[in-house]
Amino acid sequence: MTTVTRAYVSRVAGLTVFDPNGDRVGKVRDVLVALRVGSAAPRALGLIVEVVARRRIFCPMGRVTGLDATSVRLSSGTLNLKRFEQRAGETLVLGELLDRAVTIDESGRAATVVDAAIEQTRTGDWVLTRLAVQEPGRLGRRGQLHQLAWDEVSGLSLPQTGQSAETLIATYRELNAADVAHALQDLPIKRRHEVAEAMDDERLADVLGELPEAEQITILGTLEERRAADVLEEMDPDDAADLLAELSKVDRDRLLELMEPDEAEPVRQLLKYSEDTAGGIMTSEPVILTPDATIAEALARVRSPELTPALASQVYVCRPPSATPTGRYLGLAHIQRLLREPPSYLVSGALDDLEPLRPEAPLAEVTRYFATYNLVAAPVVDAQGRLVGAVSVDDVLDHLLPEDWRERARRG
Repeated sequence: MTTVTRAYVSRVAGLTVFDPNGDRVGKVRDVLVALRVGSAAPRALGLIVEVVARRRIFCPMGRVTGLDATSVRLSSGTLNLKRFEQRAGETLVLGELLDRAVTIDESGRAATVVDAAIEQTRTGDWVLTRLAVQEPGRLGRRGQLHQLAWDEVSGLSLPQTGQSAETLIATYRELNAADVAHALQDLPIKRRHEVAEAMDDERLADVLGELPEAEQITILGTLEERRAADVLEEMDPDDAADLLAELSKVDRDRLLELMEPDEAEPVRQLLKYSEDTAGGIMTSEPVILTPDATIAEALARVRSPELTPALASQVYVCRPPSATPTGRYLGLAHIQRLLREPPSYLVSGALDDLEPLRPEAPLAEVTRYFATYNLVAAPVVDAQGRLVGAVSVDDVLDHLLPEDWRERARRG
């Protein structure tokens, strides 16, 4: 499909959403954005998609890999099918932003919002950059229509004053997850929990992954159980497993039961391994391709903004099935190598047959493996020759550093 990088929301609404296999997921009904303080353009959080039985679910914008005049394509067929529930600080474009009264800054005239455009940035994020606004008409005629940048109108942004949880979240929009985690730790406990409660699930999941374990447990414990399960679903499986491993068995089992089965299963698998082994620190969601995949397909997959740089550095080729544990593991292909080959070539023709790690390999062995082969990620293969996950260098460092390294970094 020919992907567009800017689209008006009224035209996106009604488009059919397809998963990577071309199967229909549902139809777009709205776009969810987060307003920000001042004139900063709102960030598009995701699509509201209507699936079976008129149920509306939330699909993060990070899952969108293609958008054109006829359809939306997702990077993953695994979606949270829980009914969409709007949270503080979130705004529905069609449901709440349209028909809002604004002022055109240049002329000072009143107008009404009739449409809004989302645009993809170079980093892969989507922001609401432009508004279509209409002035009041006279004598039954339609007023003049203007297409303006978001910062050319007034009346929609969050106020500059006040320190509500919503306003605090708006000031954190531009910060990365690690910096937000540091900022949270500097807040009073009551306000810290208010801000965590008001964050959307995806953002809170990212921030939790950057907090010390004790703080993760405390914040998770303040959330309603179903919300806690939703946040765990948004976390990387290895981070979710690390967090759940610190809870009592009763609490752990309860949260796993509340998670969607497809999201809970990888976490259950990781919890079987000791935390100081390759299996205990690996992620179960590396980039996996079948032998007939082309280099062009591999390069498209690693462009996903959801991937860390380490996991995007290489792809793993396996016989079907392509979800861990996979069919027989065949080898890995480094992206640097693939960039030197024609896009139409098969990935299987550029494999490195490096001996993989075993899930039971202790941390010391994993560390030597990375140092020996100068890697930033490594495959983990079980005794049956199936790929069960991949260890990334950031996970290795996280386990080598002292337990309080995040707290030391914050104090420093």
